[in-house]
Amino acid sequence: MSRRSKVVVPEARAALDQFKMEAANEVGVNLKQGYNGDLTSKQAGSVGGQMVKKMIESYENSIK
Repeated sequence: MSRRSKVVVPEARAALDQFKMEAANEVGVNLKQGYNGDLTSKQAGSVGGQMVKKMIESYENSIK
């Protein structure tokens, strides 16, 4: 069963995909366009964790 997260602002899909690719590259995970179900949980978690880390850093820098 495939569940895809809904994007509140559909126009943001491309930017989110690019952000995910950049985060994956930074942690050494090779993502491809489309389906990435062959990733391990550790790989997928490291990509998500890197994305969260970058969002927190961005927010912290914006409030300084």
